[in-house]
Amino acid sequence: MYRLLLSALSIIFCFTTSAVEVTDLYQDILKVDDKTRDTRLAASRKALLNVLVKVSGDESADQNSLAQQKTQDISDYMLKFEYDESTTGNLKLVVKFEARKINALIKELGLPLWGVQRPLIAIWLGIEDNWRRELVTQESYPQLEQLIYDKAGRRGLPVVVPLLDLQDRRLVGIPEVWGNFSEPVEEASKRYSAERSITARMYKQPDSENWVLDWRFTNDDLFELNRLTGDKQQVVAQMIDTLAKGLANEYAIDPNAYYEQAAATLTLKGTQSFVDIELAKRRLSNLSVVTQATIIRKTPDLVEFKLNHTGSVVDLKKALGLDAAFRDYVDPSAFYHIVDKNSLEYQWIGE
Repeated sequence: MYRLLLSALSIIFCFTTSAVEVTDLYQDILKVDDKTRDTRLAASRKALLNVLVKVSGDESADQNSLAQQKTQDISDYMLKFEYDESTTGNLKLVVKFEARKINALIKELGLPLWGVQRPLIAIWLGIEDNWRRELVTQESYPQLEQLIYDKAGRRGLPVVVPLLDLQDRRLVGIPEVWGNFSEPVEEASKRYSAERSITARMYKQPDSENWVLDWRFTNDDLFELNRLTGDKQQVVAQMIDTLAKGLANEYAIDPNAYYEQAAATLTLKGTQSFVDIELAKRRLSNLSVVTQATIIRKTPDLVEFKLNHTGSVVDLKKALGLDAAFRDYVDPSAFYHIVDKNSLEYQWIGE
């Protein structure tokens, strides 16, 4: 259902955003055998550890000894639970946790904290099997496609596996993915509003049952090749883990800094009306690191906001970088544009 919804939204609202809000970051769904209290408690404790992995971006968070100890006090963190019996033959427990308490626990454990705004990644994966090359889709490799979504969901990573319909194939085929031809892949990925795209190719080692998976981002700054070797499903899962870890390292913030309040002034240019200003204020207030956005000055050319935020200015800029409504301001009269990492001067792009 998540995959179908994401695909539908990407087609309808393409080019509108560079990040998505992970709405289920503080919940987990597990299969259970029955509705007994012991089974529910055991599953809920496992769910808490899984949520710590998603929220922190740290794949080893569930191995933290203090975290495992905290699961004994599961009721302190749980918001609610419910059973899902919609899937024939499968009973599932849905456990939702209180975000504020999970964030506090993350801080106590000394883990990184990754906000709900996360970059959407388009994954173009080609497979060479018995000398035949094919791109992974729901039709060609349904189990692998589902594995990508399941594994990414466990890591809180928004991904999309392209539909590979006529519109996609007009731009991208096996040669573009296999050779990591960035331009057509990135152009096709715009349809899905992807912040970033990766191309991957999987093939068997000569005279071996092992599979090799090479993957890399399409943009030049992150062009480094990553290689994994092993079982077919194992290497696909490892790719998602490696991808999630790298993005968490880039976007997660210091958990201790998260609770240290700071204030900064953001200058926004390009708003055309009161509606633009109010919409910008609302979007700023919704950033994961912003606790309050206040208008402090308005002129015909700009609006200044006071932003109460957590973390550093760099963390604030990371959050702004994930919202396509804001873009670094470029002075049209300047001969060179020099990016100041501490600058909070932005152009309003809007929705």
